[in-house]
Amino acid sequence: MKKIGIFFLLISFSAFSQKYNTKKGCIAEGYDVVAYFNNTAKKGDKKFTSEFKGVQFKFSTKENLETFKKSPKKYVPQYGGFCAYAIGTRGEKVSINPKTFEIRDGKLFLFYNSWGTNTLELWNKEGAEKLQKQADENWKNIIN
Repeated sequence: MKKIGIFFLLISFSAFSQKYNTKKGCIAEGYDVVAYFNNTAKKGDKKFTSEFKGVQFKFSTKENLETFKKSPKKYVPQYGGFCAYAIGTRGEKVSINPKTFEIRDGKLFLFYNSWGTNTLELWNKEGAEKLQKQADENWKNIIN
């Protein structure tokens, strides 16, 4: 666990002042946030983009773009698109792997998954409900 904590610390420094994780210029690293709700991680296409609250979103299809425009708040990832596990356990903004996600209670959660550490697995193993409550509290402190 100590190794994971040091790694989180190193990769989170660049994200301290942002409310949204816009690595690669878009939320979810340019993956289609609507597609996640069909249990699919799909890269967005630059032909289908939208902006919400000053943040760029990409979509894989025109239909998904139109779906997003009807109800954008529904599709915005929790915790600004940062790793839900890191927000919950440490209150730190950590990058994600856009292919590692969970839809829980109609909300999109994204997770870090690299270098042998899959935080979605840790999230579930350590108690997703408890971590989600802690992440909600930590996120309030981060954005205020």
